[in-house]
Formats: sequence, structure tokens, C-alpha cells
Amino acid sequence: MAHTAHWLHIPTLQRMENILYDLRLRTTVLNSVDPRIVIIDIDEESLAKEGRWPWRRDKLAYLVDMLFDYYNVKLLGFDVVFSEPDTSAGVELLEKMASGPLQKNADFLSTLETMRPQLSYDDMFAKSIENRPVVLGYFASHITEKTPEVGILPASLAAADGLPFSPLLFNGQSYAANLPKLQTAAMAGGFFNNPNVDEDGVYRRLPLLINYNHQLYEALSLALFRALLGMPEVKFITGEGYGKNNIDSHLEGLDIESFHIPVDQSSTLLVPYRGRQGSFPYISATDVLNGVADVEKLKDKIVIVGTSAAGLLDLRVTPVQNVYAGVEVHANILSGLLDQTIKSRPSYILAVELGELLWVCLLAIFVFPRLPVFLSALIFGVLLIAGIAFNFYCWAMWNIDTVLASPITLLTLLYGIQIFFGFFFESRKKKQMGNMFGQYIPPELVEQMSQSDEEFSLKGESREMTVLFSDVRGFTTISEGMEPQELCELINDILTPVTRVIHEHKGTIDKYIGDAIMAFWGAPMHNPQHATYAVRAGLAILQALTTIQKDFKAKGWPEVDIGIGLNTGKMSVGNMGSQFRIAYTIMGDAVNLGSRLEGLTKQYGVKMIVSESTLMAAPEFTYRELDKVRVKGKHKPITIYEPLGVTEDISAGQLQILDLLNQGLHSYRQQQWVAAQIVFEQLAEQYPHDKLYPIYLDRIAYYLESPPESDWDGAFTHTSK
Repeated sequence: MAHTAHWLHIPTLQRMENILYDLRLRTTVLNSVDPRIVIIDIDEESLAKEGRWPWRRDKLAYLVDMLFDYYNVKLLGFDVVFSEPDTSAGVELLEKMASGPLQKNADFLSTLETMRPQLSYDDMFAKSIENRPVVLGYFASHITEKTPEVGILPASLAAADGLPFSPLLFNGQSYAANLPKLQTAAMAGGFFNNPNVDEDGVYRRLPLLINYNHQLYEALSLALFRALLGMPEVKFITGEGYGKNNIDSHLEGLDIESFHIPVDQSSTLLVPYRGRQGSFPYISATDVLNGVADVEKLKDKIVIVGTSAAGLLDLRVTPVQNVYAGVEVHANILSGLLDQTIKSRPSYILAVELGELLWVCLLAIFVFPRLPVFLSALIFGVLLIAGIAFNFYCWAMWNIDTVLASPITLLTLLYGIQIFFGFFFESRKKKQMGNMFGQYIPPELVEQMSQSDEEFSLKGESREMTVLFSDVRGFTTISEGMEPQELCELINDILTPVTRVIHEHKGTIDKYIGDAIMAFWGAPMHNPQHATYAVRAGLAILQALTTIQKDFKAKGWPEVDIGIGLNTGKMSVGNMGSQFRIAYTIMGDAVNLGSRLEGLTKQYGVKMIVSESTLMAAPEFTYRELDKVRVKGKHKPITIYEPLGVTEDISAGQLQILDLLNQGLHSYRQQQWVAAQIVFEQLAEQYPHDKLYPIYLDRIAYYLESPPESDWDGAFTHTSK
């Protein structure tokens, strides 16, 4: 921001800005030829045919006469200076002889007076440009030369003392201008050198005004433009000052009749290059002198005399070409003035640029850190493209030049810092997550937690969660007949695939209790579908049990079975224990109920039981209602269920059996014992190995002999765990 606001100069950033400016200019140039302006080129061919430069002034007078009288040009400008008199005719020697040895020779003196007008080439040149629209060029220097003032300057535009912006203009210290007789005869004059060449030596901008000896003078291109319009008055458009250097106002533009010329505070404008060298017709000066140039190419045209010959040192480095004739720079400016295509930097553009940079900073500080890497990279790319597109739009549609390197650099730098520190903090976060939870949860969940904005802690808190208890049936009997090493291998072969299933379903292992596993869902990472994942995990464990049983049979080990209990409810979770040993675990009545449900699987002859709260939290499964029970330590009855699978996978036959079971349960709880007995006998006959139906037949037989009390709620009380 400091660089954009011109409070601090960063050379590298300025070089980047210049490079992007050149790229943008080359991308959008017209690459067309403007036939209105013709360059009379003192090229290598002209030097070879007409002799070395400078040419005699009588030849230049003839050139001017040919251009106006034969070719009928509209306006003529010279991108050369005539600061020294032409002595090639030997007039000084003849006059010295006339005042010396031949002073008494009447014939000599008479001939000299007759021939003097023909021998004064400067007079001939002055006479040729007199009363014609001719503009001469001169050189203004920012340093004091040994001879600070050569020739005379043209008439100034205005006195600088009355203009508050004049201290911000380029201040000339010396000049090399044209001979008085030539400048007096010309219509106007303008400086052709560029005191504002960029640090890399490239001609990107050129001032239209300079301040010399408290007077304002115009550039050659501006003088040509005014001469074309009949030398109208220049009006200065100013804005409020910057609050520094005691400057009350600064220059923003020039108004010449109906034309507006945007400039900056130093009167500098951006050269509106049309394309590479050759954007204007070039005609060799020798062709004009010899009358062989095409008349139609010059008639009613604006003509600028300059040079492209390397030896005359008027070749420049420009954004569009490394070797570029200096005379064509002035032609480009004049063309841009006529077409009103000068790029500008309005006074308000600084506020827009600073606002853009501030917006980038706010995005990088408040938005990027809160987004995933992919999304932040996508937004970064979109912002980068949008910034470049906006810059090109301002350039092409509004002729406004805005900075591009600063926002791009700032955006890239801040994004890079965010990525670096994001990677650093993410790595540290992953390490912290791994240290805290790696022993409880799968690596995939640690990865997901590290990418989440959620804060994780080992401190105790209360959450809605689902707990799972899994136990191997009859393990005590199995262990009595096995060696310790073989027993350890058997336990590992059971717990490993079960643990893998729990991890695959985003569960957290609480603890291993011998042959049993305790796991939970909903912590440390919040998971609104914790019950669904838990039920899926339970069903997947039962599927894995089939593979375990096959492997055990192949090894000659006894067959094993598993019971699973699930419950959903409020649980306390966090690091719990003592100062000697601590663990991330869960506690509460809902946890104890889950353990009780696992114990009930043996009594009902099923492998998995869930509570009604789990059924409500995971409705996408189909369940078989088992019973309404009071577990040990609880007075309030609960309904328990056996999950059969995802509802979409349940067959029509299974649904019919469930309907029949529900009829039987309804009759049972309404104490309609005979109706209930008929249903359960029918079910027991169809499924003789299902332990649930004989349980109800035994209860019905008992209640037929000893009916329950009148306040019986249909629940069965279990007195064991």
C-alpha cells in the first residue's frame, strides 16, 4: 500500500509494474497505420544521396518549399534543432575579404551585395518557413550545461508564478534551441526530449509541459496539436492538493478547445503507442527533395521531419519495440491527442487502488484461513483472474491506467503466507490430534478433524452420542481349553476386524475389556448421524463375524459368537481417570444401558439389540421389536429392537413376518392371551430356531395361570446384567 500511495518506492515492484504495463500495452495496441501523420525520414538512404547531416539550410529550405508548394502538406514539424548558424556558404570569409584586401574592389563589393541573399542559407531557411504552419523542436535539459542558453525559446504558454501546480512540473536548467531568426519565423516550437524516462530507460510517458525560468513551455507534440487547431489557448484543469510540499492543487488535465488531455501532476501523459515502428507512413527525405514521393500520401497531411538513421542517435527503447525512432513517439502522441485515446490516471484512482489492496488484505486475513485448501486456491485463482480482467477492462474501455503488480503481488504474497502457515498449523494440528486421539480413533478421522474448524478438547462435556458394546459369547468356556499364546492370538483375530469395522464407520474406540469392545460415536468430532453410523457398524460387525467363524474353523478353533448392544442418549465424554492413569472415555446412565442391552442379546437369542432412542435417531433401518423391559437398576421400561438391515433391502416376506409379530405383541400387551398365543405359535412353527417366540409362549402360559396385576404395563423386568 505504501508503494501504491507513493510513500515508499520499491524498485522491484516498480519493475514488475512496468513489465505488466508493457505486456498490457502490447496486447491492446491497434497495430494499424495512421495515414494522417507522415514522417519525413532522414534515413540511411537520404544520408547516402544527400550527404552527411547536418544538411545545408538551403537544402532544408528547398525541402520546406517542396512540402508546402508541391505536396501541399497541412502542417510541418521538425524533430531536430537548428541551434548553430550555417556557415557552409563561406559568407564570413567573403565579408572578411571585403573588409580586408578587397575593400577597395568595387566589383567584388557589388557582387557580394548581390549574392548575399543567396549565400545566407539561414535566411533562406527562415524565409521558407515564414508565414507557414511550421513548428520547430528544441532540447531542454535538467542539468546546467556549460552554455546554458543556446538560441531562443519559443513563446511560453503562461507564467509559472501564478500557477500553484508549477513546482510539480519538470524544471529545466538549460536548453539548446533554434537560431532566433528561425524560431521567430516559425509558427511555434516545442521541446522534443523526454526528461521523464523510466528507470529502465523505456519511453512510456512524456511530459507535455516544463517549467523554465518561471515560464511554462510545451512539448513538440502539443505544439503541433495546437498549431493544427490554430494555436488556441491552453486551459489548465487542476484538483485539490496532496497535502504535501505546500502544493494547494495539482494538475489533472489540459483543455484545448473541445479536446481534453489527461495528464498527471507533472503534466506527464502515457504515450498512446499504436504498435511497432511503422504505425505511420515513412517517406525518405531524399524522395521529397527529388520530387519522386507519392503526392497523395502527403497532400493535406501532418508531416514531422525526423530520423531513423542509427548514426544520428534518435533511436529509443519503447514498450512495443527495443529500437524505435524517436520521431514516431511524437507522432503517436499527436495521433492519440487527435483521437482522444490518451490513457489517464484520474485523481480518484488512487483511492480505488488502495481500496482494492485493503480488500485483498481483508480477504487474506478473514476469509482464506477459514476455507479448505482447495476452496481457498479456487477463490485465489478467481480473484487473480478478476483483478487482471478488471484492470484490462479499465484500460480498454475507460482508458484508465491502474496498478496491476501491487494487487497481484499482495494477493499472491498473502495467499502464499496463508498456505505456508496453514500447512504449518495444520501439521501441528494433525500432530496434536494424533497425540490426543490417535489411540482412540482411525487416522482418517484424525485427518478430518485436522481439516475441520471445530475446536476439539479432552475436557469433559455432555453430548448426545451413541455407544456400542460388543462381547464374545461364552469366552470363559473357550479360554479354559486354550494355551495362553493361542488365546492371545484368538482374541487379536476377533478384536482386529471388529476394530477395523468401527474405524471404517468413524467410531471411536473407548476401551478393550478382555474379549469385549466399547466404542462410541459423536465425539471427539461432532457427528449428527452418530446413531446411523453406529447401527451400520453393528451390522457390519455381524457380517465380519461370518468371516471370523470360517477362519476359526480352518484353524481348528472353537466357534465364536458375538453380542452387540447399542444405545443413544446424553453421555459425559472427556479425559477421565486419576493422576496416575487417564483415558478419553464416556460415562452416564445411557452408557450403562448400552451395556445392559448387550447382555440381553443372549436371553433373546439375537446378536444385536438397540434401544428405542437409537431407533428414533436412525430411522433408515428396519427393526424387529423384541420386548418392553426393565433392565437391572432401572424402573422406567424401555422398548428394545433388533436391527434387520437398511429398509430398502428388506423383503416383502420379512415385512409380513414383522406385521404378524406386531399383532402378537399388541394382543400380548392387551392381555388377549389366546390371540397372542395363536400368533406366537404360528411364528414358532415357521421359525423353530428363533428363541424370541418360545419366550413369549412361556410367558403367556404363565399369565394364563397367574394373570398380572391390573396396573401391568406389558414390560418384563430383568434382574440380571
